[in-house]
Amino acid sequence: MNCFFCGGKIEVLDRVGFRDECPACGRAAHACRNCGFYDPAYNNQCREPMAEQVTDKERANFCEYFIPAEKSGAVSKPANPRKALDDLFRKK
Repeated sequence: MNCFFCGGKIEVLDRVGFRDECPACGRAAHACRNCGFYDPAYNNQCREPMAEQVTDKERANFCEYFIPAEKSGAVSKPANPRKALDDLFRKK
């Protein structure tokens, strides 16, 4: 699993503990942003309908439905965001 904040590698042996942290940046590993059910497009930003609402998605929580996310972690920003936007909407 990769950290949502820094993209650092978090080793998951059996499961992610409630108090586990990213070894690179010290952020909570058992947080919604690191969960496989986390999806900003869904109600409560979670694809698990039985999960209780968590207001701060970046802090540690005690959700029993947590599964390690398999996404790449931190999202890199383009060097020139204006150029990236222009390239996206450029007529071909």
